[in-house]
Amino acid sequence: MAITVGSTTPTSGLLTSMGVGSGLDVASLVSQLVAAKKAPQQNQVTSQANAANTQLSALGQVSAALSALQSAMAPLTDGSAFTARTVGSSDTTVLGASATGTPVNGSYNIVVTQLASALKASSGAFASSTTAVGTGTLTIAVGSQSMSLTLDSTNNSLAAIRDAINGASTNPGVSATIVTGTDGAHLVLSGTRTGAANGFSVSSSGGDGKLAALKYDPAASTGNGLSVVTAAADAKYSIDGLAANSAGNTISSAIDGLTLNLVKAGSSTLSVSSDSSKATGALTNLVNTYNSFVGIYQNLTRYDATSGTAGALLGDATLNGINNTLSSIIGGTANGASLSSIGISLQVDGTLKLDSGKLATALGDGGKQVGALFGGTNGFAAKLNAPLTSWVGSQGVLASRTSSIGQQLSDLANQQTALNSRMDSLTALYQAQFTALDTLMSKLNSTSTYLQQQFDALTNSSKK
Repeated sequence: MAITVGSTTPTSGLLTSMGVGSGLDVASLVSQLVAAKKAPQQNQVTSQANAANTQLSALGQVSAALSALQSAMAPLTDGSAFTARTVGSSDTTVLGASATGTPVNGSYNIVVTQLASALKASSGAFASSTTAVGTGTLTIAVGSQSMSLTLDSTNNSLAAIRDAINGASTNPGVSATIVTGTDGAHLVLSGTRTGAANGFSVSSSGGDGKLAALKYDPAASTGNGLSVVTAAADAKYSIDGLAANSAGNTISSAIDGLTLNLVKAGSSTLSVSSDSSKATGALTNLVNTYNSFVGIYQNLTRYDATSGTAGALLGDATLNGINNTLSSIIGGTANGASLSSIGISLQVDGTLKLDSGKLATALGDGGKQVGALFGGTNGFAAKLNAPLTSWVGSQGVLASRTSSIGQQLSDLANQQTALNSRMDSLTALYQAQFTALDTLMSKLNSTSTYLQQQFDALTNSSKK
C-alpha cells in the first residue's frame, strides 16, 4: 500500500493513505485479500466435487435401472411365470383349492362325505368352577404322548384343573375350558388336532378316587366320566370315485400340486387350467424395465448441440459397454429362437415393443414355448442374468465405480478442510499485519498533529 505525505492544513495530519490510520477498515480489506487468494483453489475443488457428485448420481440411476431389470427377470428365471395355474371349484361352499405347485391341467369330481373333527368331551355338572373334584393323579394321553397332573386339596378345583391342563409344558394336544349351564359348571376338553388318531383318553389313579369323574376311555362303552360332544373323526371324500380319507380338512397330498380345503359334505368339480396372466405381466414388466434403462442411458449420454450441454456420462466406456451388451443379447437368439417369435421386438431407437396378441398366441400352449425360450443354460434368462450380476450388487462393476468416486469425494473434502485451514491462518496473519499498520498510522497521525501544532505556535510567535 502506498503511503504519501500530504500538504499541511489546520484540520488534517501530515500522513494519509486510503483511510489508513484510526479509520482503516481492516476486516473488509483482509476479507477481500483472502477471498482473492482462495478463489482459484476453491473453484478447482468445487468443480471437481460437482463433477464427482454428478457422476455419482448418474451411476446411481444406472444401478437402480439394472437392479429393476434383474428383479424383473426373477419370475422368468425360475420359471414360475410360466407354470401359474388357475384353480376353480364349482361349489366353494363344499370345496376350496389352491395351487401349491404345478398341477396338471384338468378337472376332478370330488365328493365330500364327512369332515375331519377333533374329539370334544364334557364332564358332568359341578356346583361351580371353584368346586373341588378330587385328589390323585390325572393322566391325559393323545397317541403315544401323555401328561400327568398331581392334584391335591390346593389345586383340585374345576378351574385349577383347567389351568393345569392348559399350562402344562407336556400337554399332548388338549385344551380345557369351563362351560356353565343351568345344571352347573362343566369341564370341557377338546383335542387341538382333528382326526381319529388324535383323540384323547383321560385316566386317574391314587388319591380319593373322585378324579374318576373326569375319566374317558374311547374303547369303553360304560364307566366314562366324560361324555362325548363331538367324536374324533377323519375326513372322508372321493376323487373321481377313488375313496380317500385324511386326519385334517386341509389336504396337500391328494392331487399333485394342489391343496384341497374341505368345507362341508357335498360334491364339487375342481378345474385346473393354465394362467397366462402371470407370464404376460412378467414379460410386460421386462419390456418396461428394459425401456426404462434405455431412456436413462440415452439421457445420460445425450449431447444437446443447441444448448451445448452434455449428459453426465457422455462417452463413458462402462455405460456404453453395458448398453451394447444388453442390446446384443436382447436382439439375438436363445435356445434357437428370438424374442420377436413371442411378440417382443427391438426398435430402431433401442427400446422394446410388445405385441400382446402375438404373445397371447405364444402362451396358448400353457407357457411351454415361452418358458423354453427363457429356460436352460442357453436361455435368455441365463444370458441376461450373467452380465447383470457382474454389473450390480456389492461386488459389481458399478459398485466399484461408486466406491472410487466416493473416495474421490472424501479426498476433496480433505482438500477443502486443508484449504479452509490455510485461509484461516492467512486471515489471522493479514489481520495482525494490518491491525499493526493501523495502530502505527494512528500513532504517526497523532505525532503529525502534534508537530503541526508546534509549527503553528512558532509561526504565530515570530509574527508578534
